[in-house]
Amino acid sequence: QVQLVESGGGLVQAGGSLRLSCAASGRTFSSYGIAWFRQAPEKEREFVVGVSWSDGNTFYADSVKGRFTISRDNTKNTVYLQMNSLKPEDTAVYYCAAARAYYGSKRLEYNYWGQGTQVTVSS
Repeated sequence: QVQLVESGGGLVQAGGSLRLSCAASGRTFSSYGIAWFRQAPEKEREFVVGVSWSDGNTFYADSVKGRFTISRDNTKNTVYLQMNSLKPEDTAVYYCAAARAYYGSKRLEYNYWGQGTQVTVSS
């Protein structure tokens, strides 16, 4: 059974940094893409960034380019999201998700989701 478990969320001041982790288990993810989405209160879940597990190619939403960095550790089956220069508008629940052979922005392509981790950025 596939499991994605996020961790690392918390409260941070504007301009600060956080690193989120997504630990994946239950299958081999070499042919999968892993992405981070986020959902703020009363807003739709939106794509943040995705990574191809096999070759490390990435795709970022414009809103986070230059501030967020996704990486993966194949030995630990874990994907990380380093978030720098955080802004109050980054406040949301952050979810990781997995899709076979896809790491783009279409939410419906993702079959597996974690439970989410709250990120709150104070001004």
